[in-house]
Amino acid sequence: MRYLRDKEFRMSVLISACVAAITAAAGFFLIRQQAAMAGFLLAVLGCVLVIALWLAFTLCRYRRLEKLAADTDRMLHGERDLNFTQYREGELEILANELSKLLNRLSEQADHLQAEKVYLSDSLADISHQLRTPLTSLNLVLARLGQETDPQERRKLLYEAGQLQGRISWLVEALLKISRIDAGTAVFVQEQVEVQKLMDSVLEPFAIPMELREQQVKLDIPAETAFTGDFSWSCEAVSNIVKNCIEHAGEGGVLTLRAQENSLYTELVIEDNGPGIAPEDLPHLFERFYKGKCSFGSGIGIGLALSRIIIKQQNGSIRGENRAEGGARFTIRFYKGIV
Repeated sequence: MRYLRDKEFRMSVLISACVAAITAAAGFFLIRQQAAMAGFLLAVLGCVLVIALWLAFTLCRYRRLEKLAADTDRMLHGERDLNFTQYREGELEILANELSKLLNRLSEQADHLQAEKVYLSDSLADISHQLRTPLTSLNLVLARLGQETDPQERRKLLYEAGQLQGRISWLVEALLKISRIDAGTAVFVQEQVEVQKLMDSVLEPFAIPMELREQQVKLDIPAETAFTGDFSWSCEAVSNIVKNCIEHAGEGGVLTLRAQENSLYTELVIEDNGPGIAPEDLPHLFERFYKGKCSFGSGIGIGLALSRIIIKQQNGSIRGENRAEGGARFTIRFYKGIV
């Protein structure tokens, strides 16, 4: 009975039935009046009318199919302003509706691909810009190193070259990690992560740099505070934030690490007593390649972006703000449920 949904099919059946009924009634009447030849001719005329009606409806249907095919061809050639509402009901109308959905889907995909293309172009420009700066500096240092004869000055230049090489390596590694996460190839192991062990692993590589700067660390982490996540990736995320705070705290600065756990989330707070974050930088703090007014050292605007991506992958959130008493504060929350 699904064919009865087609308006043209219903109309053709109805008109054909009416013509057949009228012809049969007239023929029956003529036969009873001993006009057999007239009845036969009327029957033939009825058949001709039915065939003519069938041909008319078929021709109309094929014309609509041709128009639908033409609209589809225009759609495939990039025209988006097409109106399929003229097809109202029936099998042909269902086909037109499906084509309309396909058009919308293709348009959305085309817009998405164009946006990705623009994003990729911008990212490549940012990457080349970020790599160009340390590479240019490294070339200058190496050129001076080839001309320098004083041993002490050569050691100084070698140290600068090592710092620049480390900066380039860190940038490349960070970009590779971001690309792995964006591509969905990074594996996040769901395990119980103890915050105290996490902080110990994070602070260990910074022990000597902090000692040279005479910086202090204050810890306020209750025992057995934990969250569900990946230890290695979490260590990477928190390390980038700690590194940022160490660079901004300056000589003799203080780094404060706190943690608490409740029924909803586990919260990690990282603070420094540096100059804080410029108000105009706060909205862009976690944008890739954004470098604010107070960026020091190798702060090339990707470490915090990587931290945010990692934390979001683990059902978490991060917020950056200024402390009332001065300095920056980063608040990380790993939620126990989906947010």
